[in-house]
Amino acid sequence: MSNEQPPRKFRSATIYGGTIRATTRSFLHALGQDEEDIARPHVGVFHTGGEMSPCNLNLREQAQHAKTGIYAAGGTPHECPVVSVSDGLTMAHSGMRFSLISRELIADSVEASVRGHQWDGIFGIGACDKNLPGLMMGMVRCNVPSVFVHGGSALPGQTPGVHGRDLNVVDTYETIGKVLAGDATQDELDAISRACLPTAGACAGQFTANTMGMVSEALGLAPIGSSMVPAVFSERAPLLRRAAKTLMAAVMGDAPLPRDIVTRQALENACAIVSATGGSTNAALHIPAIAHEAGIRFHLDDVAEVFARTPLIADLRPGGQYLARDMFYIGGAGVVLRELLRTGHLHGDVLTYTGRTLAQELATANAPDDQVVRSVEQALSLDGGLAVLKGNLCPDGALLKTAGLKTLVHQGPARVFESEEQAQAAVQAMAYQPGDVIVIRNEGPKGSPGMREMLGITALLYGQGMGDKVALLTDGRFSGATRGLCIGYAGPEAADRGPIAALPDGDLITIDARPEARSIAVQLSDAELAQRLARWSPFAAAQRGGLLEKYALTVRPSHQGAVTHSGAVHWLRDES
Repeated sequence: MSNEQPPRKFRSATIYGGTIRATTRSFLHALGQDEEDIARPHVGVFHTGGEMSPCNLNLREQAQHAKTGIYAAGGTPHECPVVSVSDGLTMAHSGMRFSLISRELIADSVEASVRGHQWDGIFGIGACDKNLPGLMMGMVRCNVPSVFVHGGSALPGQTPGVHGRDLNVVDTYETIGKVLAGDATQDELDAISRACLPTAGACAGQFTANTMGMVSEALGLAPIGSSMVPAVFSERAPLLRRAAKTLMAAVMGDAPLPRDIVTRQALENACAIVSATGGSTNAALHIPAIAHEAGIRFHLDDVAEVFARTPLIADLRPGGQYLARDMFYIGGAGVVLRELLRTGHLHGDVLTYTGRTLAQELATANAPDDQVVRSVEQALSLDGGLAVLKGNLCPDGALLKTAGLKTLVHQGPARVFESEEQAQAAVQAMAYQPGDVIVIRNEGPKGSPGMREMLGITALLYGQGMGDKVALLTDGRFSGATRGLCIGYAGPEAADRGPIAALPDGDLITIDARPEARSIAVQLSDAELAQRLARWSPFAAAQRGGLLEKYALTVRPSHQGAVTHSGAVHWLRDES
């Protein structure tokens, strides 16, 4: 009797096996595959490459290295490009409504392709803010062997004529404000605009793309050390091939699937690295959305608990000094993760896509260099770089990046705008006063629809020298590059009859982001708020039609991740 095991049957055999699927084999032959190729496991290589932005520019080239690795390790790769909407090119106009929506389109595209074609595995490569969470959401939804690699950041530019000062795209935004305030010339702005983004890659600071790149490592879906390798470095080629080899071992073996990896403990690890690096507030939208795909109820309150107990140890822009390139040179995200693990701020026993635990993967990670990343004992802040504020104005919570803030307390009158356009015009004209709380409403997931981000306005305020003199509150989003007393994701949003809808100009708002308070309130009684909301009528927005209309009808609140479907088939916790 033979001891040989029968050949493993892969799920992709569904599309080509048997007489009835001879036509499918014709399609595979037309792709250039022979019988041996067809019999291999088939892996979708999903990337957001294209000429939509510098973030995406070289991702197709990177995908070729992943495909080489897959084929060399016994798989047959299928390149599957998916949509991407650039935050950079949609900033400060109506196109930004499609940015967050693109996250759902990416996840849906991964699901449609993987389930439609019965791929055996997923290799995802994304850069730009919504591409990373969208691809990871698709992986968890499909729950086949998967690996994710962040496409990497751009290198910084240099100040024209001044060696040594690194530039990134936020310098351009803030210089616009200086021009409007009369503190910089148009020639200076033009020079910085040309110099700030010299290569392909995501924006260079700890903005949303790089934050979510680190999250992919903390979740266990990406190789340790992968997210901070600059997009244009040759090291990316072998990195992608190695990741492909490990993925193929998972496809052919019994390695954990994405829903085995994305557990509550892994989600807490993801929140920890955001807090420890002063990362993007958008992570508090994306981490709950990834959890949703795994059937785990993990909302803003859960994120807040981890933020509050995790120290800020990385000195990264926009609140700090250093960029992704600097993180790469000291050892990447693994440095932060190792330090958090050492001090009990991380769950080390969670699984990664390799089948090994996170603690095992971090065994060779570098220690902090005490400049870019500090030890916990020398933390920049003991309670992290982000905070969730609650109170009668935002009962479902609102988000503030505290990293780099000079003051955590502010009280001032509301200066209310019904849309980003109204606020943008007023800020450009400097039609506001020191001490104001600039309120921008009707920009939430449903009300906008699409939940626009306000980097254009926040950067203008800093450029005008007012970043520390006013506060800003919105039910829309902020960029990971935003700095200052800017509070976003206010919930419930105005379109859901949230208290932000009841504010007129002049209401006194108190913000206290100190650890012992974490509050935001308007000086009104509950009865007065209720009476105002009873009289409230929705803002008369234009009829949208198309994608925006579909999104507004399905999107859930921001504290739940602004997701658009009911979640995994089998919930792991009570949904209530």
